[in-house]
Amino acid sequence: MKFKKLLVSALAVVMTLATAFALAGCNGGGVEIPEEAIGLPSSGPTGTAAVHDPSVFYDVSSQTYYAFGTHYAVASSKDLVTWTQEVTDQTISGGRLTWPSLYGSGSYVDKNGTEWPAALQSTVELVNPTRDSTTTWAPDVHKIGNKYYMYYSLTGGFGSNSSAIGRVESDNVMGPYSNNTVIVESVTTGASNKPNCIDPELFYDEDGTLWMVYGSFFGGIYIKELDDNGLPVEDGFGKLLWMGDGQGVEGPFIFYNEDTDYYYLMVSDGSLSTDYCMRVARSENPDGPYVDITGDDMSMHLDGGNKLAGNYNIANTGNNVALGHNSVVERRGEFYVVCHVRNALNGGHHLETRKLYFNKEGWPVMAPLRYAGETNGTATVEETAGTYDVVVHTTGVSDTIVASVECTFGADGTVSGALTGTWSMESDYFVTLEVGGISYSGVVCGGWRTGEYAGGVYCFTATSADGNAIWCVGR
Repeated sequence: MKFKKLLVSALAVVMTLATAFALAGCNGGGVEIPEEAIGLPSSGPTGTAAVHDPSVFYDVSSQTYYAFGTHYAVASSKDLVTWTQEVTDQTISGGRLTWPSLYGSGSYVDKNGTEWPAALQSTVELVNPTRDSTTTWAPDVHKIGNKYYMYYSLTGGFGSNSSAIGRVESDNVMGPYSNNTVIVESVTTGASNKPNCIDPELFYDEDGTLWMVYGSFFGGIYIKELDDNGLPVEDGFGKLLWMGDGQGVEGPFIFYNEDTDYYYLMVSDGSLSTDYCMRVARSENPDGPYVDITGDDMSMHLDGGNKLAGNYNIANTGNNVALGHNSVVERRGEFYVVCHVRNALNGGHHLETRKLYFNKEGWPVMAPLRYAGETNGTATVEETAGTYDVVVHTTGVSDTIVASVECTFGADGTVSGALTGTWSMESDYFVTLEVGGISYSGVVCGGWRTGEYAGGVYCFTATSADGNAIWCVGR
């Protein structure tokens, strides 16, 4: 367990270590309890952008977050609250070409008459796409040295595992990108269990080694080690991390939490049109094995991973469907999920940011509400007791849009209303819920609520021993 503290004297060293061990003893997950009270937001987020499969890159030189997505879409933000559309999603703009903003005006027309950026011609010719594959998918931008590199994916067609991950480079985060090379491909091999070479995401481990996690339907999620130049250390597909179920998992993202000393692998499971949901597992090593809260190894099980979010509706404020294909951003020790969300089954999509917290066992739990500038912190039982709208997410992969139910959390530790049970708080931060005969472990957090009860509110977010999520949103 590691804590980022500023030590100014020998006495401070001793006191800090004592505090660290005390915290480790009380929660077992290495999670630090915030020192300040929760900072509730004073207003809600305004506006949004359309970026499908967002991969977020923080550009130090411009101090700006960029979300790069499928169909050439790009959005930017200074604060992770308000997102500005930089490049329009091609599907929303009616098929109008948007890629010149990223790749320059040079074009190449494939055998189907589809126009592509000239910079990608060699990968397009390798993959030989069908008529239903007309853009790049899920690009990830990463800076190595003074160059920006975009790792992108192309597929032979929707539902095809003849695919490739390529890389282009630029001197600027928004391009133009060129100098294409193929990083990994599943076109020239006839193996039936080959992975789908799409959805690349790069990350450095705590020792400074660069990795790329990727994959989707068919073969599952894989990881490959890259060298200091961002190129594969070895040939082949790498190591299998997540087998996935019959629906298939996609959109992998790995991040490290220094406090818990775990790597976390997030994926999205199910069909984007109906039952898409977010899942997570963790490991002590960047290349696994990754296990869920039940101890199952994701490389060996067809169905697993803690469920962070499914389809839901909080007190008739609108449907939230297909949350997923996310990135995770760490900023000043706090974690944020940036994902796409739909407002109907098979509906249009938009970009959202959610806070990510860790319960006392070191498992991630996600905020029920879109990020509006709230800060991590503590709150007392007296402050948080009251009426809540509660969402118990479905188990497994389901297209059910769960409607919230009304419950009262009493200052005496009782839960009454549509669900009954008990609740308690530890250190004004960690929350234990016993409702419906199920125990959940989580945290208290803040958020901005829309609709009839608009305003800054307290929330609970927690996970069960089976890895299922519960959200409680105050009124």
